[in-house]
Amino acid sequence: MFTFLRPIAYCAGMAERTYGEIPGYPPGSTFANRNALAGSKVHRPLQGGICGGADGAESIVVSGGYVDDEDYGNEIVYTGQGGNDPRTKRQVADQKLTLGNLGLARSRLDGNPVRVIRGAGGDKDHSPTAGFRYDGLFRVVDHWTATGTDGFKIWRFRLVAIEIRDLPEKLGQPAAHEPVSRVEATIQRLARSAARATEVKRLHDYTCQICNTRLVTPAGPYAEACHIKPLGKPHNGPDVTENLLCLCPNHHLLFDTGALYIDSDGRVHDTINNTAIVDLQLTDKHPIDWSFAEYHRQSHLTDNETS
Repeated sequence: MFTFLRPIAYCAGMAERTYGEIPGYPPGSTFANRNALAGSKVHRPLQGGICGGADGAESIVVSGGYVDDEDYGNEIVYTGQGGNDPRTKRQVADQKLTLGNLGLARSRLDGNPVRVIRGAGGDKDHSPTAGFRYDGLFRVVDHWTATGTDGFKIWRFRLVAIEIRDLPEKLGQPAAHEPVSRVEATIQRLARSAARATEVKRLHDYTCQICNTRLVTPAGPYAEACHIKPLGKPHNGPDVTENLLCLCPNHHLLFDTGALYIDSDGRVHDTINNTAIVDLQLTDKHPIDWSFAEYHRQSHLTDNETS
C-alpha cells in the first residue's frame, strides 16, 4: 500500500519560519531547478509543494502536480498535499488537514503571507517556460474541503496576491516604536508585524484577555491581536507587544469601536453603561504600556464620562 504526499521532510520540523520576502530574491527571480530554489531559501524543501507544518506555511510551489489546481494569475485555488500519485498526477486517496495543509490553514488564521513559486509544469498562461520563478507574496483568504476531479476528498486553498511596497525584508523585525510600513494593494493597508501579533496570542494561549474565551478550529486555536493605540495616522501607535491585546473577535470589535476601554488599573469598562465589567487578564510575560490604554480611553470618551 502506497501513500503519495507532497513531501515536506525538510520543512515541517523547522524551528523558525521566514514569512515574507527573502533578501536578494525579489518577485520575478528565476531558478534553474529545485536545488537552486532550495538554496535561495525562497522555497526550502528539495521536494514537495508546501513548506509548512502545524505552525504555518511560508511558501508553496504551483507546478501542475495536481489536476484540481486552478491558476488565475493574481488568484490561485491551490490543491493541498496528499493522496496524489506523482506518476499520473491523479488523486488515489483522500487528503487530510495535516502537515502542509494544516500549515496553509494556520497561515490563514494568523494572516502570514505565503511566497508563491511557479514551475514550468503549471498553467501555461502564468508559468515560466523552464525552471521555477518566484511570483511574490500571496494571502490565504479561504480554505475548504471538496470532492476532487478523481472522486477523492481534497483540501482547497484560495490565495490572493498582495503587492508589497517598503515592507521589511523579514516580517516581525521593525525596531521598537518604528513607524509601521505600508502595503500598497487595492486599498492601502498597514503592514502589521505578524510575528509580534502571533507572539502575543501565544503568550495568552489564544485566550481572550477580556472574556477568557478560547476559540478552537480544525486548524488550531484562533484569536486576534488588537492594537490598543491604533496604527497609522493620526494615531501613529507603535507595532510593539506593549501595544497589543489578545482578544476574541467580538471583544476586538467592541474595543476598536470604543464600546469598551481599559483603565489604568486594568479594569475593562462598558462605555455604553459606564460600568466596570471585568478585570483584564494579564501575565508578567506580556506587559502593557498603560499610556496606550489611556490614549484609547481619551479617544472614546462618551457624554456619560469626563476625562
